[in-house]
Amino acid sequence: MTTVIAGNKTACVTGAAGYMASLLVKHLLQGGYSVNATVRDPENKAKVSHLLSLPASERLKLFRADLTEEGSFDDAVTGCDIVFHVATPVHFGSKDPEKDMIKPAIEGTLNVLRSCVKEKTVKRVVVTSSAAAASINQLQGFGHVINEDSWSDIDFLASEKPPTWGYPASKTLAEQAAWKFAKENKIDLITVVPVLMAGPSLTPEVPSSICLALSLLTGNEFLINGLKGMQMLSGSISLVHVEDVIRAHIFLAENSSASGRYICCPINTSVTELAKFLSKTYPQYQVPTEFGDFPRKAKLIISSEKLINSGFTFKYGIEEIYKESVEYFKEKELLPN
Repeated sequence: MTTVIAGNKTACVTGAAGYMASLLVKHLLQGGYSVNATVRDPENKAKVSHLLSLPASERLKLFRADLTEEGSFDDAVTGCDIVFHVATPVHFGSKDPEKDMIKPAIEGTLNVLRSCVKEKTVKRVVVTSSAAAASINQLQGFGHVINEDSWSDIDFLASEKPPTWGYPASKTLAEQAAWKFAKENKIDLITVVPVLMAGPSLTPEVPSSICLALSLLTGNEFLINGLKGMQMLSGSISLVHVEDVIRAHIFLAENSSASGRYICCPINTSVTELAKFLSKTYPQYQVPTEFGDFPRKAKLIISSEKLINSGFTFKYGIEEIYKESVEYFKEKELLPN
């Protein structure tokens, strides 16, 4: 692959205070980029201190931006070579997912892309989607392969309204809107489609995705049920280290022959298989391994074949993902030593 940009590089990262985005900012600064980072309130030191304390933060500028406010990303994308749109509304407990998640996700994505059209320096836009936009279908039987041609079934989500249905609906519709807009406006767009992320975070709060991934170790029944719900809804428990997701974003942003969607998923398993692995690896936490008549195996594989064939290598397997996540939880006093 040849590189899109070289020399002095400037990137914009939206939703920069979040779990993956703040680590993306860190990696970009380490790679010599100047970074324009959007947050809801740059003056709220409690929310942005982890960004301001990063090495090379003299090359970091914070911008206020709101997903629902047209034009609010204009200043942040000015002079940027690459724009990483990571920001997404997440309100799992919402009584009105249409208002709280779906509409702002679509509008926010389009607002970022509109700003990119105005700013002629932007060479490529990388949008962070989710496997929730690809894997939720009423597939029967086992052995299905989810790839970049797969989309979640919006009609099923909207009619059946399974728990937390607003999030997969928002990610699916926002990504589809991005592709339509990019085609109409000739934007060089890449979408990255990661599965459930774990690994240490820079954020003051512990991200919900790590709590979900470690629920079998912490014994949180509510989140264990969430993990089961994920397998029932999407067909598998699929995991990736957040650092691999960030590396994939930068890898795809910088390589000119990249195009289209890229699934980011090195590990496909099930609740039962994961529980057995964790029980064996961390016997001190007494992980349950019996779940009655709950399906023991995943019914599908979420495939990263396209990403791997493009030259990307995953650094973290399941052992490393959990080793680093467990250490992080111990530091946060969420697991005993």
